[in-house]
Amino acid sequence: MKLAIQMDPIEGINVHADTTFDLALEAHGRGHEIWIYQPQQLALRDGRVSAAARKATSLKREQGSHAVLGPPERLDLHEMNVVLVRQDPPFDMAYITAAQFLERLQPGVLVVNDPRAIRDAPEKLFVTQFPDLTPPTLITRDTAQIRAFRAEHGDMILKPLYGNGGAGVFRLTADDSNFNALVELFMQAFAEPVIAQKYIPAVRKGDKRIILLDGEAVGAINRVPAAGETRSNLHVGGKAEPVEMTERDQEICDRIGPALSERGLILTGIDVIGDYLTEINVTSPTGVQEIRRFGGADISALFWDWAEGRLEA
Repeated sequence: MKLAIQMDPIEGINVHADTTFDLALEAHGRGHEIWIYQPQQLALRDGRVSAAARKATSLKREQGSHAVLGPPERLDLHEMNVVLVRQDPPFDMAYITAAQFLERLQPGVLVVNDPRAIRDAPEKLFVTQFPDLTPPTLITRDTAQIRAFRAEHGDMILKPLYGNGGAGVFRLTADDSNFNALVELFMQAFAEPVIAQKYIPAVRKGDKRIILLDGEAVGAINRVPAAGETRSNLHVGGKAEPVEMTERDQEICDRIGPALSERGLILTGIDVIGDYLTEINVTSPTGVQEIRRFGGADISALFWDWAEGRLEA
């Protein structure tokens, strides 16, 4: 296959943790041709989408010498078999524009995840389509509504609607004197609504990341917050632990799986705290290497089995 990967700069990734690199390494091992580019290198001219991309001549799991890339070349993305969309959020107008460009490649090119679905399903909004699975949640810029939510639920989380990686996530207890100042800061810092969510004490036991492939759960890890920390994200000190899926986890996956598959959201990651679904990550979900390291499935291999099968069908 001819494969293009839209991603963050490959030079700075951690090859022992990065899911995008793991996917690329598996594809490279299967003999597929791989080009790598960043979203700002896209161009739309006379109806054709191209990117200033570099061909990966060598990929190996050796930090610092993990990728050997050729010189930049203007790559016609319509000539690819697969375009893999893997850059990190934030979900902003640049992200939406890149998705609009990539829509032009369909149906001739397999674009994963489907750019139209990525554009229409920002992860913290998409999850609200399943209100019976989620904790009490408010999305608004109306400060009176935020105060009323706090009065009702007390202990709460406040976070930006389009943030990622745990950035800007605050826990506010019922008597926290910083509440008004923090709400004012959010209103000044963000033009979009913010999220208020009831705090789930079960997060101290971990925030479970479950990876789904074409709507089916294929692996899970638990991410436990560091002492004194609310966030469980691995890059802010969260610790990955092996975990088994519960009946509730499977119930959640069974409910949302068909909606993901129907939209072309093929490789996704959901976050589950206790009995609650908190996020559906559709842009660049992580956790694949940790799942395999703890004896779980080789999800990168499963993904390329799926993609090769789809192209052969």
